[in-house]
Amino acid sequence: MDFSYPKTEKLKSKKIIDLLFSEGKSVSKYPLRLVYIQHDFEENIPLKMGVSVSKKYFKNAVDRNYYKRLLRETYRLNKPLLIENIETKYCFMFFYQTNDRLSYSEINEKTIQLFEKFSKVLLEEKSESKK
Repeated sequence: MDFSYPKTEKLKSKKIIDLLFSEGKSVSKYPLRLVYIQHDFEENIPLKMGVSVSKKYFKNAVDRNYYKRLLRETYRLNKPLLIENIETKYCFMFFYQTNDRLSYSEINEKTIQLFEKFSKVLLEEKSESKK
């Protein structure tokens, strides 16, 4: 299993990010939210991921950066949960949406629950498209 988060997996394209916000679908598990869209990009990787923590909740950049690091780390360690369940290429944006200061273990637990919920949503969409 590959637990890396290489530069090629980082979502940096402004066009794709705008597309995520305009047409993306969302899955939430408090305090995390995952916005996703199916997108065919050139690289031979299954997904691209971006992370965001709002200035609304954390005024200090130090705090925002700390939670972004936590989100990237929990994504990196739990990425196999996503990769096992996707068949096409996806772009994700991963949000931390509260001013509650959760610990790493709580965020990791919520990330696992969020990824499992996302997998269920994909299965439901897949079964509906077959009908």
